[in-house]
Amino acid sequence: MSNDKSDLRWGVEQRLEFIEFRLFWEGHVNRIDLMDQFGVSVNQASMDLNRYIGFAQDNMVYDKSARTYVRGPGFKPRFLEPDASRYLAQLRSVADGILDREDSWIADLPPYAASPTPVRGVDPVTLRSVVGAIRRSEAIEVKYQSLSNPEPRWRWIAPHAIAFDGFRWHARAYCLSDEVFKDFLLSRMIEIRGSTETAVVPSDDAEWNDDVILEIGPHPDLSPTQAKVIALDYGMDGGKAAIKVRRALLYYALRRLGLDTDPGARAPQDQQIVLLNAAQISSSARPPSASGRSV
Repeated sequence: MSNDKSDLRWGVEQRLEFIEFRLFWEGHVNRIDLMDQFGVSVNQASMDLNRYIGFAQDNMVYDKSARTYVRGPGFKPRFLEPDASRYLAQLRSVADGILDREDSWIADLPPYAASPTPVRGVDPVTLRSVVGAIRRSEAIEVKYQSLSNPEPRWRWIAPHAIAFDGFRWHARAYCLSDEVFKDFLLSRMIEIRGSTETAVVPSDDAEWNDDVILEIGPHPDLSPTQAKVIALDYGMDGGKAAIKVRRALLYYALRRLGLDTDPGARAPQDQQIVLLNAAQISSSARPPSASGRSV
């Protein structure tokens, strides 16, 4: 049996990744896990386990008393890079009902809770129309409810990307009425009634295509112990961390991180982090104008 991963078919490689996922996160895996997750036969599940052993002999050993394979002491990933963010995202997706329990690779879900987030009413047909317009490089006529007008009005927009500000979903688009690139909330799109070709080029959206680096560090008025804790929370190295964000989303990023106010306006224990390169951000990478934010 070849131990060259490049020879593997996609389905086989996915099952080997699953074996490794279970070994790393759960500590054990057996044939029934593969059969339940992928609907394969007993023979196929056994072949997959043997194939995995051929690639990584030291990664798992058979526990006769438990009748299952367990993670070996010399375990080293071969098919995936363990990622805490992906694990937690999968946990949240299952707990929030976004991902069906049987589609998750996590065997034993730990108890989970999160602060509630208001449900954003994005219509699936609206989203389909916006995504279709992006794929076909078209403009669409949208009945849109903005905060600046008491009644919704029709306007032509040319969307080129989807964005998330941490709370709401947007379409990044060129507004043919105002002749400027803006963020349009998908939940405020009431109706879409037409489409047409457009000459709008996404590369012309300078704010979308320009990246800004936010350098954050612990609030200077925290004690050394408190600052160390905050550095751990944010994965800082040398007392700072770098966060890359599109300039079009800078306003939202600063607001979500609590960096849109004067650091002295709140107690250090509440503010926790500060923007170390605030002068550079304000001078060389201006925040998106009000016309560029969601309307």
